[in-house]
Amino acid sequence: QGGAASSSSQFADEDAEADAVYSAIDERMASKGAGGGKRKRGDDTAAAATNGSSSSNGNANAKIGDQFRELKEKLADVTEDEWAAIPDVGDYSLKYKQKRREDVFTPLTDTLLADRSKINADATAGTVSLSGNAQVMDAADGTATTAPGGATSVRLSGLAEARGTVLGMSLDKMDSVTGQTVVDPKGYLTSLSSVKVATEAEIGDINKARLLLKSVRDTNPKHGPGWIAAARVEEAAGKTHQARKLIQEGCESCPDNEDVWLEAARLHPPEISKTILAAAVRHIPTSVKIFLRAADLEHTDAAKKAVLRKALEANPTSVTLWKAAIELEDANDARILLGVAVEKVPHSVEMWLALARLETHENARKVLNQARKALPADRSIWIAAAKLEEGQGIGSDLVEKIVDKAVRSLAKHEAVVSRAQWLKDAENAEMSGAPLTAAAIVKHTIGIGVDPEDRLRTWADDAAGSKEHGAISTARAILAHALSAFPSKRSLWMQAVELERSNGTKQSLDEVLAAASERLPRVEIFWLVRAKERWMAGNVEGAREVLTEAFAANPDSEQVWLAAAKLEWETGEPERARVLLQRARERAPSAR
Repeated sequence: QGGAASSSSQFADEDAEADAVYSAIDERMASKGAGGGKRKRGDDTAAAATNGSSSSNGNANAKIGDQFRELKEKLADVTEDEWAAIPDVGDYSLKYKQKRREDVFTPLTDTLLADRSKINADATAGTVSLSGNAQVMDAADGTATTAPGGATSVRLSGLAEARGTVLGMSLDKMDSVTGQTVVDPKGYLTSLSSVKVATEAEIGDINKARLLLKSVRDTNPKHGPGWIAAARVEEAAGKTHQARKLIQEGCESCPDNEDVWLEAARLHPPEISKTILAAAVRHIPTSVKIFLRAADLEHTDAAKKAVLRKALEANPTSVTLWKAAIELEDANDARILLGVAVEKVPHSVEMWLALARLETHENARKVLNQARKALPADRSIWIAAAKLEEGQGIGSDLVEKIVDKAVRSLAKHEAVVSRAQWLKDAENAEMSGAPLTAAAIVKHTIGIGVDPEDRLRTWADDAAGSKEHGAISTARAILAHALSAFPSKRSLWMQAVELERSNGTKQSLDEVLAAASERLPRVEIFWLVRAKERWMAGNVEGAREVLTEAFAANPDSEQVWLAAAKLEWETGEPERARVLLQRARERAPSAR
């Protein structure tokens, strides 16, 4: 009772305090005119004794707490079941009327599930199997009883192990295909290190380029380079799908632009590229590039041949298509195609020359004759005819005759060919194994456009240039022609000797030295060099013969007498050397 009295006193104090607060509020509201009259607090008996009008005014100005006081007091009699039966009050505010996001559930780990299962098993003295059967411990004897079905209990940690095993098998299958490694760890890491990460500046540049190219496309949608540039910008940004979409729009806007179609074929996989190029051919049947690209996409020679033959049907005068088709054929089929090609494109020198190379000698002559008639101002056909005759072992006379006729025919048809071009043709002929043709070209064209006073210097420079290019026969022919015009020029003979010494044979060197000694017998150096070359080759008698001829041409030459004495001394003939020196003192007296 003492505790109840104390609790009741505490509640009374709190009620008094609350009444004081409410009274202050009422006074404040009354002073502002918001209320009717000042509310008078009193006990329930005094409130009931007021008159009707006073009672109505009091009820109107009564506090909310006073209005529900009786109901609050009745709450003390509500039982626990009645509390549980009270329905929840819903929230009908505007923010809750919007669509709520579905709950997101995070899956629990296998370890947590296994621990929870173990706790439940310890609490219930039984384990639940995967099939729903249960093992229950018998309290009497401690044995376990299994429900019908005989399923063994499952450990949840085994699920994780099984999942790891399946994942490992999948990775192993992905890593190796028929014994070949598909995923290279080192290569994969290297490729990751080479991945380019775009900076903010680069991204800004790409966005600017997009805006600029969009303006270009909107202004002139028929401008093919604008579509190509826009697609390449997207490709550089790593958005291949967007690039393909743009270039497809470009194909629709510019169906007559082959570059747009080729760009579309490049951006798509091979199979789709074939379809794109097929559509391109329907719009541009005369495009050689599209046909060549379509042929490159094929994997077999038969398919490539089929594409190129369709291309030749649409473009019979295209030299490029003929070349591509002929390269895929063998010798016999190529000869047949070349026969048709020279009829369709008679202006192609390459087709005529290729056909002549595949024909026999007689047929090749006929082909080249036809080619000369079709192309009278082309020197390549004349040179090919000369090389053809040289290849058959025919002498230089016929070759020179063909070249001479070529020069006159070209001059007749006003075909301007410079001396430098002829020398280049001569060098090319020598490189292809036709030295006689090279010499004939030099002989008939070396003097074209050269002033008489500049011939010696110009021809000497031409010979030196051909020697540097590795065209020895051409250089030899130039020097031979120059020596025929200037037979007494020692510098030309020295240049010819050096050419044979560095690039010729011993026989050719001896022949040049003999010719030089014959043309310039008073020049001692040619005799001495010729004698020395024979002596170094082991031909002592030949060296003595040369020196004997040198004595006849230069009886008073001290150099010749000393060379003869040295030869005898070196060959173990001191007596003959002494005799020669005695004669030298008599015929060529000098201080030495």
